Amino acid sequence: MKKFVNYTALPLVLLAVWAALSAFNLVNPYLIPSPGRVLGAARRLLSTGDLQRHILISLGRVWAGYCISACIALPLALIFHESLRSRRLFHGLFELIRAVPPLAMIPLLILWFGLGEASKLAVIVLATFFPVFLNAQGGFDSMDKRWLELSRSLELSFFRHLRSVLIPAALPQIITGLRLGFGYAWRALLGAELFASASGLGYLITDSQAMARVDRVFVGIITIGLLGILFDTLIRFVVRRLNSGYEEQEPGSMQDAA
Repeated sequence: MKKFVNYTALPLVLLAVWAALSAFNLVNPYLIPSPGRVLGAARRLLSTGDLQRHILISLGRVWAGYCISACIALPLALIFHESLRSRRLFHGLFELIRAVPPLAMIPLLILWFGLGEASKLAVIVLATFFPVFLNAQGGFDSMDKRWLELSRSLELSFFRHLRSVLIPAALPQIITGLRLGFGYAWRALLGAELFASASGLGYLITDSQAMARVDRVFVGIITIGLLGILFDTLIRFVVRRLNSGYEEQEPGSMQDAA
């Protein structure tokens, strides 16, 4: 209960300040609508089903691009850890791509893939890849060398070495990369939907701004924030479960594979 209060105290205070400023007309209602107006707009969007539709479309894009990126980034991080030659070969290319903001690639991606889902997924993959890749690679590289020596002395198979040594050592940084990547996925998606989309939360915000419906803009922004909190909590929960599984293994359990 105390933890819940700690997390919600500041948002509730900000909400109260927002309501007070609106009630005493201390802010321009066109620029900052009252909480009641925003809640009313949310109810109308929910009653028509528009908000649910935009949420589902955006979530589908985010998770598809995020999963594609993670499935590419994590194996590549392992390959670069194991192969110095591969790291040197691709280092320059990766640094060049990393220096270019994904949103700057949108015009080119639209030319290549059109206005459909492929261009939006490409933006998400570009935005998500490097946070996941670099954190995983850093986790693999920074592991205690004594564990590597023990693994070699026990002549563990590659998959046993991966499961018992590499993943437990790199897991904290892999988790950090996955959490950062999910945040970058949302940012990239909204950028893509602002430029080239007729659906999704980014489109909802842009369309509402064009119609001077600032209350609907607030609904879109708050929805994005709440979804971000929800899925970050979900990722942390899954990771804690995985981490507890690895912590239950005794360090000496590797000797069983010898």
